[in-house]
Order: sequence, then C-alpha cells, then structure tokens
Amino acid sequence: MKTTALLAAAFSLVASSAVADFSLSFSGWGNIPKCTSGKPNVVGNPAFSLKGVPAGTTQIVFRLKDIDVPTYNHGGGKVKLKVNGAVKIPAGSFKYKSPCPPNGRHTYEWTATAKKGGKTLGSASARKQYP
Repeated sequence: MKTTALLAAAFSLVASSAVADFSLSFSGWGNIPKCTSGKPNVVGNPAFSLKGVPAGTTQIVFRLKDIDVPTYNHGGGKVKLKVNGAVKIPAGSFKYKSPCPPNGRHTYEWTATAKKGGKTLGSASARKQYP
C-alpha cells in the first residue's frame, strides 16, 4: 500500500513538473499598425516560441487578454502541431484583434493551451505592454 502511494506521489510530481516546464514567449507585437483609439485592427499573430510542449499535444489554442480591460475579447486562434517540445509558431498563423488601448499603456497576456482532442494537457502565458 505504501509503495503504491509513493509511486502515485512520484508520478504526480513528474507530471506537474512536465506541465510546469511548458512556457510561451514572444519578443514583440510584430508588424501591426499602431493603435491607441480603442478600436482594434484585425491582424496576424506575433511570432511565438513554445518550450516544453506536453507530449501528445495536437493543437495549441491561443487567446489574448487585456489585463486592464479583461472583459474585452481580443480573440486568438488555433494551431495544429505534429511535434512536441520546443516549437516556433510563425507570425501570421492566425488572426486576432490587435492591442489598442484608448487611454495610455495596457498590459496584455497571451495564453497558449496545449490540447489533445478535448483534453487540456497544459497551459502557458506571457505578458507584454502596448504601446
């Protein structure tokens, strides 16, 4: 009984560590029109780097959230994957509503959710200010 509990705890630790290693980064907003009117443009996504993509992932779902106005839906997109580990997602792989704060600088957060079928395998996020 103790051995089973120890194995379950060890597996849980390894699984948590693998999900914790999943990370997302992007260096900038890409070549989008400057926008400070509060009326976003529909633009192509910036280039993303993903590390530690969970094994078995077949799709990454991206969402953009304005941390200062979290109720506004900037949208996002889906990208199919055939490899795991470190992955580069090229700019323009999907369309979304650009950052466009009407009153100064806002902080935005991209979230990448790793999926296989309907199952979520992990998520990662990265924040950046605009403009």
